[in-house]
Amino acid sequence: MLSEVEQNVVEQSINVNELIKVRHDKLKDLQEKGKDPFHITKFDVDAHSQDVINNFDEMEGKDVTIAGRIMAKRDMGKASFIHIQDQQGRIQSYVRKDELGEEDYAEFKKYDIGDLVGITGLVFRTQKGEISVRAHKVTLLAKSLQILPEKYHGLKDTEVRYRQRYLDLIVNPEVKDAFVKRSMIIREIRSFLDQKSFLEVETPVLHSIAGGAAARPFITHHNALDIDMYMRIALELHLKRLIVGGFDRVYEIGRVFRNEGMSVRHNPEFTLLELYQAYADYEDIMNLTEELIRHVSRAVNGTAVVEYNGVTIDLEKPFARLSMVDAVKQYANVDFRAIADVEEARKVAKEHHIAFEAHHGKGDILNLFFEHYVEEHLIQPTFITEHPVEISPLSKRKPTDPEYTERFELFIVGREHANAFSELNDPIDQRGRFMHQEELRAAGDDEATEMDEDFLTALEYGMPPTGGLGIGIDRLVMLLTDSYSIRDVLLFPTMKPINE
Repeated sequence: MLSEVEQNVVEQSINVNELIKVRHDKLKDLQEKGKDPFHITKFDVDAHSQDVINNFDEMEGKDVTIAGRIMAKRDMGKASFIHIQDQQGRIQSYVRKDELGEEDYAEFKKYDIGDLVGITGLVFRTQKGEISVRAHKVTLLAKSLQILPEKYHGLKDTEVRYRQRYLDLIVNPEVKDAFVKRSMIIREIRSFLDQKSFLEVETPVLHSIAGGAAARPFITHHNALDIDMYMRIALELHLKRLIVGGFDRVYEIGRVFRNEGMSVRHNPEFTLLELYQAYADYEDIMNLTEELIRHVSRAVNGTAVVEYNGVTIDLEKPFARLSMVDAVKQYANVDFRAIADVEEARKVAKEHHIAFEAHHGKGDILNLFFEHYVEEHLIQPTFITEHPVEISPLSKRKPTDPEYTERFELFIVGREHANAFSELNDPIDQRGRFMHQEELRAAGDDEATEMDEDFLTALEYGMPPTGGLGIGIDRLVMLLTDSYSIRDVLLFPTMKPINE
């Protein structure tokens, strides 16, 4: 015997199925009459909802043609009010029987919530003061065969929202705001870099070697060449080949793919900005990064002071700068400058209950301390500099302290937002770093970088001193739109299939 809740679910399902059947019957009736809306291939629109509302004084009394989805409908016998939703927002239309004619009005009354219509009519203001379009003609452009969620409850289930983003955008139009801002953010990044004489380029998505970052790749197969290939995990190594080739400033905004865990911060495919500037070091790139993020925030939000998860983030002030060693000393009270070797580092790690692996060196353990003790405290923009060489296989060593590199990561709200180096251009040192990564891979680290002989050959031809930068676009969009989850700034986030 079904419970009351289960019975309600069954009844609702039956009711929805009945309503869907009614919509199919309406479509069939239209098709039999030779009025199939899906035969319409074009509809000329000359106005949109917000344009009409914002420019009412100029447009009052003029005819316009709008199009959109019926989101509300109120029948008053010989007249009806409907609300049309287009890309800009919603606007009311007043539809009268004596203006459309008896036959057309009878057809109009059969239209359902969710149907797409085109309306030609006069711009006016109702007695209640609402700006509206009085319809001369209504055209059914597409019949909705599904039932939209009930308006008072809307679409709240995040699982459904992410899987059926199209439905989310229909029912929760405010969701569009984050994606409009995302487009603006990318446009402003391009504008900023173009003005700095950077050249936008495109590099391969399919790689024969998984390199440029410490990450587990996706593997695919190239049928024509009969070889396995990797979806790229970074843009770096091809862009640096272009620096070798004589392009002084290049950048790419592209999708990268990392076969790793999923969370509110991570999606297996994401959008990455990488740029490289010849004859520059990580200090130059640090200044560029700060200027870029501040510019984008001002351009998109009108201010460089933003709210994120209830916290005010000040992008206007100079970003803090702190070495990784000093950060660990400040928050964990452990001074790695006083630690002589890996054995002592392991001893200190055990004392602080920091788990490490057998292949971890002193620098790896420093990074583990940083992740455990420091990251969560870096709320305001902070550049963490001078990473150990063990975790920086593509970065130049500091000439004054070769255990560490000329590298920085930018942290905001406890998350990494950028990663940058003075790029390693010594092919002999680079080969040694790759060999160390190969040893890690042999020891079971499947995120270790592979040996890239062609990249080493490129370096042997000579690469100028170069500064490089990577910024995760998705996390930047999260910050500037106050979005808690990365799925809120991805139109179609990766999801497990429903049948799984």
